[in-house]
Amino acid sequence: MRLAAISLAGAALFLWPFTGLGAPGAAAAAAVSLGCLLALLAVETMSRRIDTRGLAIIAAIAAVDSALRLALVNGIGGFSPIFALVLCAGYAMGAEFGFLCGATALLVSALVTAGVGPWLPYEMFAVGWVGALAGVAGASRAGRTPQRRDIIVLAAVGIVAGFGYGAVTDIWDWTFFRGAADFGYVPGLSAASTAARFGHFYAATSLVYDAFRAAGNAVLVLLFGTPVLSALVRLRRRHSLVIDDSHELPVVAARNPNSAVATAP
Repeated sequence: MRLAAISLAGAALFLWPFTGLGAPGAAAAAAVSLGCLLALLAVETMSRRIDTRGLAIIAAIAAVDSALRLALVNGIGGFSPIFALVLCAGYAMGAEFGFLCGATALLVSALVTAGVGPWLPYEMFAVGWVGALAGVAGASRAGRTPQRRDIIVLAAVGIVAGFGYGAVTDIWDWTFFRGAADFGYVPGLSAASTAARFGHFYAATSLVYDAFRAAGNAVLVLLFGTPVLSALVRLRRRHSLVIDDSHELPVVAARNPNSAVATAP
């Protein structure tokens, strides 16, 4: 429910240009993305779903992704290595954790690589959704030792996320091509016409580029998914406390052998 509310705000940010009113202002977009990230983080920590150890894991993944992004700022084609850890974190630790991990990793890596700009709020939401999608895919396998099927499922999620990330982040880029050819953004058109123009823009400018990202995500998951998932699952088990109250306390006889009363210890 918490993640759904955050995602609804992000979806409104991305879908705003399709209303015909133009793109949201940079300040408004930044306020929405940072506000949603901090709100979700606050709720998760106050409800004790994430403790200091969980925050340490998020910080560690953000640091590793920042180093990877610093080494390959522009990636190779559309491929970037930063998604693999976010995918694994979401799959092993849950959707909310995956969203926080992805959004935080993107924010920190942008600060490290001087990649802060009006595009950052959109990228934060998009990478956060990558982690959340992996968390949804791995919900039924939470806490279990990863098997081959988990790696295959996560690789498939990486392919979908590669294309999905490119499509949603292209919405911001597309608004700058006002009236260009037959696919540029034109404020005031109907939602159907606007969507058709965006589809043409994406197919013409980004589909092949995003294919490299999708393939790269799958390859990294297939190569490194098993050890990374195993490590994260062990961390989850070690830092999780499950109380099973499904069974009543055993009943023992009272000390007085003549008494018919039984007491629980």
